[in-house]
Formats: sequence, structure tokens, C-alpha cells
Amino acid sequence: MYAVIKTGGKQYRVAAGDVITVEKLAGDVGEAVTFDHVLAVGDDSDLTVGTPTVDGATVSAEVLEQGRGDKILVFKKQRRKNYRRLHGHRQYQTVLRVTDIAGGGKTKPKAKAAEPAEPAAEAAAETEA
Repeated sequence: MYAVIKTGGKQYRVAAGDVITVEKLAGDVGEAVTFDHVLAVGDDSDLTVGTPTVDGATVSAEVLEQGRGDKILVFKKQRRKNYRRLHGHRQYQTVLRVTDIAGGGKTKPKAKAAEPAEPAAEAAAETEA
């Protein structure tokens, strides 16, 4: 079973046991975090898509690490103008392990096949007449 969650302005496709890195969330190492903003829940055969979220669906995760990502360098230059600027940035991140996906809401209805019982009933009525 998998789910699509939204946190930090980004969407993540997660399954139980996955380890993901998201933007900084409040919580210490070892604490549980619950995501209520679940956009879709499904497995290989079924998919429930929310409008915009799936009612009653939650994703639970455990905080593994709080830290910072790799440094990103931003360099600006205007040639022949003696203008150079170098800035660095390190984003705060939280590493999570998804522990449970509780799917809620209605499941996507499966397409029904045409029922062959009606033509058989008509054929039986013709033989009686």
C-alpha cells in the first residue's frame, strides 16, 4: 500500500518502511509525526484520490534525524564590471521513516461487466411462447 502526502510544499509517494527526507518539521529524534494532508491512497489494483485530500487517511512516521542538507552555492557575476557575489545556503531537513498508512475514505469503484443474465432470460421466454 502506498500514499501520496504533501508537506513543505512538495509531494511525496511513500510506502510503509520508506525513509524520506523532507523540509524541517518540529519534533525530536524518536518522536512520531502524523500527516493528515494525504492526497491519494492505493495499492496495485485500487487507487483512492482525494478532492483535494482523502477523508480519514493518515500517514504515521518516526523522526530519525534532524539536520541540514548539502551546501548550495549561488554565484552571480557580471563580466567586465568587477562584480562577483558568492552566497551559500544549507536547508534544514528532517529524515523520517514511514511506519503506517491508515487508508480512509471510499475506494474507487471497479467497472462492472455487462450482465449476460438478461439475454438468457429473453431466450427462455421465447422458448416458452
